[in-house]
Amino acid sequence: MQVEVTTDEDGFKGSWFAAKIIEPSGEDEYLIEYKTLTNDDDTEFLREDIRACNIRPCPPEIIVVDGFKVMDEVDAYYNEGWWVGVIAKVLINCNYVVYFKEYDEEITFKHADLRTHQDWLKGKWVVPSEV
Repeated sequence: MQVEVTTDEDGFKGSWFAAKIIEPSGEDEYLIEYKTLTNDDDTEFLREDIRACNIRPCPPEIIVVDGFKVMDEVDAYYNEGWWVGVIAKVLINCNYVVYFKEYDEEITFKHADLRTHQDWLKGKWVVPSEV
């Protein structure tokens, strides 16, 4: 099953990584294999046990035709995962400055590297403005 996983480890808060569930590994835990993260020598994809509360289905795609606006909450693809941020500036040529509150940092992204942020709540995908 294709999923996204998160962790509470320092330096990874607010990030989600694509993975697949390999098998149950304990009570409320699953062995997963990341789709983008590899082991130290880059020979195979990283596997680890993840608590069920840190696993969610992959979110549905939301097409953004007219571009993002300042203060839109987005996920930005960065360092092999999706990181939650907010549009701080709209630049020319479909580029955006995204602010990451957790790290007090701004990074510029192309439109193709952003998606509308969605939360998995009570078994449903919800856009934050709808909460």
